[in-house]
Amino acid sequence: MQITMPRKRDLLLFGSAVAAALAAPAVLTRPALAEEKGVGEKLKKIVTGKKEEVTPPEDLMREHGVLDRVLLLYEAGIRKFSSNEDFDPALITQSAEIIRDFINNYHEKSEEEYVFPRFREAGKLVTLVDSLLRQHEAGRRITQTIIRLAPSSRANADDRKQLIASIQSFITMYRPHAAREDTDLFPKLKDVVSSNEYDAMAEAFEKKERELFGADGFEKMAARVAQLEQQMGIHDLNQFTPR
Repeated sequence: MQITMPRKRDLLLFGSAVAAALAAPAVLTRPALAEEKGVGEKLKKIVTGKKEEVTPPEDLMREHGVLDRVLLLYEAGIRKFSSNEDFDPALITQSAEIIRDFINNYHEKSEEEYVFPRFREAGKLVTLVDSLLRQHEAGRRITQTIIRLAPSSRANADDRKQLIASIQSFITMYRPHAAREDTDLFPKLKDVVSSNEYDAMAEAFEKKERELFGADGFEKMAARVAQLEQQMGIHDLNQFTPR
């Protein structure tokens, strides 16, 4: 006889199902055992309140999502400048500050401290790593230029022209930069580190994020970006759908 495990998440019903399984363990099939384990893991997360762990590549890739959304803010700013639309350049400043704090000084520092050295030590993708590092350095310089020029860009035509050029160069560099990391570098990270190093790296990322931004640092930063999208008028995703 095969016992069918219940699928409901209610903890009381789950307890009854586990009791039934324990009463006749010999008749559980492999799918049933796998299902029991999966439900058990969900129960463990419910009881302990522990968030699901994020692997190092997943962590870095979702941070690229924040980067890409800021690039969309930058592009919206360029469009407003080009159409002579009056808007607060503080939105550009605040966008650049997110790049500085979350991307340049946290995300990229994590790559430089934990990811790039592992590939160099393994002798893999070294040329790519060297290019990525040079782009990090260039990105920090451009970000500082954007922060310096944005406040005066409304009144000063020369500063506005330099600002637009700086923003465009940043976008032009970081779109392929992030794409290469996501497709060529991050998927191979597990090949150049041990399982223990891989787990330790995930913990180090989480610890540093918490130190710099507090609990749920990624979520807070994504919320800041969403607020800027609202102010810049690009928050409604439907507006990008072709009609």
